[in-house]
Amino acid sequence: MNEKYAPLFENVQLPNGAELKNRFVLAPMTHVSSNDDGTASDMEIDYMGKMSKDAGLAISAASNVTDLGKAFPGQPSAAHDSDIEGLKKVADAMKRNGAKAILQIHHGGAQALPRLTPGGDSAAPSPITLQSFDEHKAHDAREITDQEIGETVKAFGEATRRAVEAGFDGIEIHGANHYLIHQFVSPHFNRRTDKWGADRYLFAERVVDEVIKAKSEYAGNDFIIGYRFSPEEAETPGIKMEVTKELITRLAGKPLDYLHASLGNVHSKTRDGTYAGRERIELLHEWIGGRMPLIGIGSVFTADEALGAIEGGNLELIALGRALLLDYNFVGKIRDGREDEIANVFEPDRQDRYELPEPLWKQLYNGFYPLPRTDGQ
Repeated sequence: MNEKYAPLFENVQLPNGAELKNRFVLAPMTHVSSNDDGTASDMEIDYMGKMSKDAGLAISAASNVTDLGKAFPGQPSAAHDSDIEGLKKVADAMKRNGAKAILQIHHGGAQALPRLTPGGDSAAPSPITLQSFDEHKAHDAREITDQEIGETVKAFGEATRRAVEAGFDGIEIHGANHYLIHQFVSPHFNRRTDKWGADRYLFAERVVDEVIKAKSEYAGNDFIIGYRFSPEEAETPGIKMEVTKELITRLAGKPLDYLHASLGNVHSKTRDGTYAGRERIELLHEWIGGRMPLIGIGSVFTADEALGAIEGGNLELIALGRALLLDYNFVGKIRDGREDEIANVFEPDRQDRYELPEPLWKQLYNGFYPLPRTDGQ
């Protein structure tokens, strides 16, 4: 290994004592490759094993905790005990080479696809009409009831139990990217007048508390709990950095093991408000104040970009998503001194090079993920 990259391969200890073998994280990516009922498919298991093999921390694709929360075709499920057998195979594949395997637990909320949910239903903090994922036209989401909110909170705890039984090393609560937990925090989605609207952080906190409770009942101290969030929204009104500061203040007081900022570019800057022009990751790291590691992600496609993100001092772990779709040996090539061999441009005429599940390959080919491409599309 070129010694300048040694900082990327330092061990990282999480607050609960769990130790990661390096600073690389496999980001959670929508692979649309589970069976139609959400159970694990053979191609999904193989894919997750390949993608996880060199990471210190590997996070699964978003897995729905209730049938009402299903937001993608081919989405993995953690909603039923019958899912556990397949989840065990996914966890085993992810852990095979020493990564800590994390199950990301999720509810689509307004973005749940009616064609995939019982009764064609979709529920959100407040009624809203929107177009999601691969839809050709918008759908209506109704207001989720108070009883359903309580049931959903408990479902996150039950999904945590299933993760423990399946052998995962931890879970990540998906509170980002305009899904249900994010929606409750957002003034764009949450216009309620009850307690869930008066305190827009309440639902997120209740979910975190339920997951912590499940850990105490079913797992050991070394079981990892992380939380993913989106720092800003483009909508007005929407989540601004001032809102996220309060969210982090609340989360940092919980026994979490990391926070994970969902960013399009790891060096992206705040749009407006008090903190306009400052890098989001710098602000987030400052607000966390060393209480737990921060994962950053976004437009890292080379060894030097990964190193620069770590050496910037504003994050402890760097997540890779699209970079690993282009070259799942990205981390191994840096470790082996072959960083100049990393493939970081998509070649649509070379399907054999990527070894991806067919549904995910089609997503890349059709431009679903923004990537540098040889065909210029």
